[in-house]
Amino acid sequence: MKVNGIDIESNVERLQNYEDDVLRFMVDREVPFTNNQGENDLRMAKVQQKISGCFRSEYGAEMFFGLRSYLSSCKKQGVSASTALALLLKGMLANIFTSAE
Repeated sequence: MKVNGIDIESNVERLQNYEDDVLRFMVDREVPFTNNQGENDLRMAKVQQKISGCFRSEYGAEMFFGLRSYLSSCKKQGVSASTALALLLKGMLANIFTSAE
């Protein structure tokens, strides 16, 4: 049966077949509730666009997205935004960006 072009039986069968994987976030704290990390990473760009309409320069856009990328990478590695910014202002990077030689 299809609803709005979506095959319902196929989706239900897939959820049943992969139930352990779909619900893994409930038993493993390391597994995120959602896999929309890419969308979450882009959310701030959309918010900024809604607030100001656009970036005033290409340099401003590069700075904004560079900083967002840095903070997102730090967060994914367990480094808080405040720690990451403090290190950055001191001219240092969080240790996730240094090679382990």
